[in-house]
Amino acid sequence: MTIVVKRVYEPPEPDDGARVLVDRLWPRGVSKEHAHLDRWCKDVAPSTELRQWFHHDPDHFAEFERRYRAELAGNPEVPELAALGAGGDRLTLLYSAHDTEHNQALVLRDVLLDYLEETASGSGA
Repeated sequence: MTIVVKRVYEPPEPDDGARVLVDRLWPRGVSKEHAHLDRWCKDVAPSTELRQWFHHDPDHFAEFERRYRAELAGNPEVPELAALGAGGDRLTLLYSAHDTEHNQALVLRDVLLDYLEETASGSGA
């Protein structure tokens, strides 16, 4: 499975595969038509409290990642998202944050890859 992370403001590409918005709030200035989404997974996004605490501060990213991973543990959206890319299909996780190095989509990508690895080895959910 290939999981790509990109800003929702970037134009869609033919090889994006399933395009999934992973923000709790709809991105400013983006129409639903322009986003070309296959799915909007609000419930896989960080909680409002965590998002507000983090406030996209790179100094808080390690703690944000720890807390977000805890929120994702047992989230039913994780296996559903992993299933979208089953069979080697590409999955594109879309986010609206300006920071391309410190955002929830990067953490979610790693969680999904961990989930797929655990499932493949027989020790996952």
